[in-house]
Amino acid sequence: MVLTAKDILEKEFTTLPATTSALEAAKLMKSQRHGFVVVVDQTGNPVGVVTEWDYMSKVVGEGRDAASLNLGDLMSREIVWVKPDVDMDAIAQIMSDKGVRRLLVIKEGRVIGVITARTVLTHLREYIDRICSQIARLQAPI
Repeated sequence: MVLTAKDILEKEFTTLPATTSALEAAKLMKSQRHGFVVVVDQTGNPVGVVTEWDYMSKVVGEGRDAASLNLGDLMSREIVWVKPDVDMDAIAQIMSDKGVRRLLVIKEGRVIGVITARTVLTHLREYIDRICSQIARLQAPI
């Protein structure tokens, strides 16, 4: 059996509206030890992502005041996501092709979890073991 997004997703992630102040969001990210926030609209649908890199490049790097900005000012609007049944090979390929460290897992328009580069690395051993077992079963004498 191949690992899929639903098998490895992280269910703990932060969502905030675009109107949240960048300073307030940064404090929450720090307290929760998350390097990103999923920005959602009024109905809870994802509209963007704000990462620690967005803070570095758009706040610190430009000498801006985080208290005067909101998440809508910082967010990346291109959301990279997968469906729950996408396998780990495809996940790794998408992350590599898109140059991202995080993927949202979306089912019926709702974020049900997040896959990070750390998630992939954590589950890599389990994935390799499953693939090796499949190969061994296929090569076993009948």
